[in-house]
Order: sequence, then C-alpha cells, then structure tokens
Amino acid sequence: MAETIKVLQLICPTGFYGAERWILTLAKNLDPTLVQCDLAVTVEPGMAELEVEKQYRNHGGTTHQLPMAGRFDVGVIGQLRTLIREQGYQIIHTHGYKSDILGLIAARLTGITAIATPHGFENADDWKLRAYIGLGNQFLKWFDRVVPLSKQLCEDVAAIGVKPRKVLYIQNGVDLEEVETVRDSSDVAPKTGKRVGFIGQMISRKNLHDLLAVFDTLAQRHPDLELKLLGDGDQRPELEAYAKTLKSSDRIEFLGFRDDRLLWLKSFDLFAMTSSLEGIPRCLMETMAMGVPVAAYDIPGIDQLVHHPQTGLLAPFGDQQQLAAHWEALLYDEEQAAKVRQAARAYVMDHFSGRRMAEEYRCLFQEVVQHGG
Repeated sequence: MAETIKVLQLICPTGFYGAERWILTLAKNLDPTLVQCDLAVTVEPGMAELEVEKQYRNHGGTTHQLPMAGRFDVGVIGQLRTLIREQGYQIIHTHGYKSDILGLIAARLTGITAIATPHGFENADDWKLRAYIGLGNQFLKWFDRVVPLSKQLCEDVAAIGVKPRKVLYIQNGVDLEEVETVRDSSDVAPKTGKRVGFIGQMISRKNLHDLLAVFDTLAQRHPDLELKLLGDGDQRPELEAYAKTLKSSDRIEFLGFRDDRLLWLKSFDLFAMTSSLEGIPRCLMETMAMGVPVAAYDIPGIDQLVHHPQTGLLAPFGDQQQLAAHWEALLYDEEQAAKVRQAARAYVMDHFSGRRMAEEYRCLFQEVVQHGG
C-alpha cells in the first residue's frame, strides 16, 4: 500500500467565503488513507475565532495557527518552515495572493512541492493592496503547479506568464451533500413576499452598487419585493450608506455573516449577482444545486455555470435595464423560473461535485510526489 501523502493547505482568511469553503469541500472529499490534508491559517492581532478553522476541526481535520504581527508579516515564513519540517508535509497548497507569497518561499526553503489554486483576481482600489496582489501574481510563475478554478483563470495566469506546462485546469466543485441536507429539510427562513438575495464578500469586484440600484428600480413597481444581503467586507459601510439613499431602503437588509446562510439561500426566490470579476463562483453552484434561479451579468466564470437562458439569465455587463427585466421574469413568471431551476440544478449536480474535484486533486498530489514538481 502506498504511503499517505501529506498536504498542507495554507490560507490567510478574510472570513468564511468561497476559498475557505472550497478548502473544506476538498478536505471532506479526499480519502484520508490516501491524502492527509491539514490546514494552516494566518491569524492577525484581534482576529476572532476563524470559522474555517472551527469547521475544519469539526470534520476531523488538523489545523495550525500562524500568528502574524500585522496584515503582512514575513515572520510567518519561519513558522511555516518549522511546521513543514516537523510534520513532514510533502506539498503546500496555497489560496490567495498573500498565502501564495508566504507559501512559495517556505516551500523553496524546505524543498517541498508548491501548488497554487487561484480563486479569482481582485481589482482592489487601495494601491498597497494592488501592489501585494501584483506581487502575489508574479509569484505564481514560480510554483510547481498552478490549478485555476475556471478556464478564464487559466487564461489569466497565462497572461501573467505562468508556463503552460505548469497549469492544470481542475473544474470547481461544491459540497452538494451540505446543500442537499438543507434542501430536504423542512426548515426555512420566514418571509412574507418575494425575496431577492445575495451571499458573498462585499468587495469592489462584486459590484454591489449595481445590485442595489436594480433592486430599487424593481421595488418601486413591486411592493412585495425585499432584498437580503449576507456577507461582509470592506465595502459594507459604503453600501449600507448608499442603500439608505434609495426609495426602497426599508426593504433592504444587510444580515452580515450567517452560520445559517444555506437556510437563507433556500428562502430566496432569486439569487442576484452583478460581479465584474469571478472565478467559478461557489455561491452560484450552491444556489443552483438548491434550486434557486440566478440572474447575473455575463462575465467569464459565471458563463461556465449560467447558460442563458437554460440554467439562468444573463445580461451584458453594466446593463441594469436588461438585468432588471431578467429579475422580473424569474420572480414573476413561475413557468420560466421552474424550467430554469430544474435545468440549473441538474447541470450542477452532474458537473460540479466536490467528490469529482477531490479525486482529480488526489491524482495531482500523487503525480507530483511520485515524479516531482
């Protein structure tokens, strides 16, 4: 019997969003007798208990905390080096620009294989953050393998300069068992009218000003309509201030991060997305598996899930009028909404399971251990 491969997942968490949930899905679906998949997280001063760490432990995984003195502390590299040597990890698998930088340096200092999975590239406003992201992107060129979540991200890493022989496309996957459990339960978040919802980070590339504006337009025609936004992020205060200026402000609610997000998702009559940049959004996979119809802007990544008009409705980027028409169709044309829900659920269940994704990663881990990075 082959020895168990030891992999260290590294992330610098900003909450419990797509990348964090993705790591949890991968670990839950890997055979622990073949791959020992542990988690290392950086912890900044004053940071509350990390949800990804708690959930990882709840599912029987091993976690390691790496304390940081600030937002970017190169001292973590020394901690990583010690951890890798003491625990005998053969692969470090990184997620995000900060973990890419720290993880690659630690891998080179310890002689282990470095794999990066880009989940999407941020178009940040802050110049310092843009500089860090740009540096992290350049580091991708030196990884042994870069495994993007979407075909568009494969093109993006090629544009950065990552050699084609290093790039492997493994299609994204979602923990469908978790969605199925909630979908089959009798529990649901109560509501009195039609509910539009969003779940995700409140950051610039999510373009949530457009989502709020489209809702305000429709809400003035439909008094039964409400909007619930779940998640958090740097833009939340700005978005809440903008929402208060809208005529429909009393029907918009920011709920923050929620442990019961899937129950809320189940209650949505429509999942709305107005992003300018995405990988393959995990939230959309969960939404489609739950049987909630989706309307979004037509951008790379989203178009791999939402095939207009079969599995959802897409509008040209920035076309708020067309997007509003799509919302209205899915909210008030029950026959069309039912067809979209059925087709979307079938598509995700057939193509985006976490089990399939984990098996492809197991093959990758085995290959790089046997044949080198």
